[in-house]
Amino acid sequence: MIDQQYYPTPFAYPVYVMAKPAGPGCNLACDYCYYLDKADLYQARGAKNMTDATLERYIRSYIESQTLPAVQFTWHGGETMLRPVSFYKRAIELQQRYAGGRRVENCIQTNGTLLTDEWCRFLRDHGWLVGLSIDGPQEFHDEYRRARDGKPTFHRVMRAVDMLNRYGVDWNAMAVVNDYNADYPDEFYNFFKQIGCRYIQFTPVVERLTADGHIAAVSSPGELAPFSVTPAQWGDFLCRVFDLWVKSDVGETFVQIFDATLANYVGVEPGVCTLASVCGHAGVMEHNGDVYCCDHFVFPEYLLGNIHDATIAEMMYSERERAFGAAKKTALPDQCKQCQFLKLCNGECPRNRFCLTADGQPGLNYLCEGYRQFFAHSAPYFQFMAEELRNQRPPSNVMKAIISQGTVTLK
Repeated sequence: MIDQQYYPTPFAYPVYVMAKPAGPGCNLACDYCYYLDKADLYQARGAKNMTDATLERYIRSYIESQTLPAVQFTWHGGETMLRPVSFYKRAIELQQRYAGGRRVENCIQTNGTLLTDEWCRFLRDHGWLVGLSIDGPQEFHDEYRRARDGKPTFHRVMRAVDMLNRYGVDWNAMAVVNDYNADYPDEFYNFFKQIGCRYIQFTPVVERLTADGHIAAVSSPGELAPFSVTPAQWGDFLCRVFDLWVKSDVGETFVQIFDATLANYVGVEPGVCTLASVCGHAGVMEHNGDVYCCDHFVFPEYLLGNIHDATIAEMMYSERERAFGAAKKTALPDQCKQCQFLKLCNGECPRNRFCLTADGQPGLNYLCEGYRQFFAHSAPYFQFMAEELRNQRPPSNVMKAIISQGTVTLK
């Protein structure tokens, strides 16, 4: 049985199941992509695109599973725009049919290289949010993000940025931090400011490879992939970007990991699952209707079922999914449980917990050193911002304090 101390009562929280309308299919072949290998799971199972029957069953079941008046749909890949605009128009029709008075919102993740005027008009007219994958300036972006023919993609993605801005489509940057670009935090961060991006998600790439070069399953051994960021790089990167942000951009540029850290300081659920206390709120559905515990756990042992055999609620509120979520907290090694920063990172993502603690206990997060460096470095500033929020003052006041004092003073 699951200890309810560590996991909420069923139906006490919303669930998110992002959909993969084109499965792992993609027109790019990024070196660090953890999803291209998923094609091996389905290579002998027929069509690689989501059928209308699966789409309808997903939309209806997903809406019926929600406990809040707003329903957030996330379309993910692979590359989502391998499906035509007509597929997503059909999705909107089905959402309207089954909404039942709920407000429906949509966001779509894309590499941007297939964006057209038709796509931009559709996204603008229906108010869709776009998550655009872009890894900084050209030199950094083209290092690992290339097309299947090996050609660079930076200029194609920048064309997408120009189109989204021209059509007034809201978009966020989804940037991977790897072994290369992590060493250039100033250039990296300033690039996004220069192109007018106000919402940035930095994701550290950590992958392990099997002997034949495939992404290793969570429970399988594997050698660290050469493009993975090191813990020291991650810590240095976060500290430097934070210094740039906290001095001049609080309230103007929104960096997801900084927002999530501040949320943990004030006891609010963070907007990123990796820093949450438990997992299990965010699953993923493949093109054929298979539902898995998490986007990073699409392996047979984490399959919850299929949308044609069970509802979203049955799968996402199941004992198996709840046990998966609770394990994030209950499986922490003693070193983590005694750490002063536990409430801020909560052990980060379980998929990165493949290291040993100082006393040889398994389950230490690979990025622990980097996170500890960042949390120690940023603590006075986050404590100041948290206090401002508690007193109903804007956290951006931290910038005034830095200007007047050169630092912030803790009360």
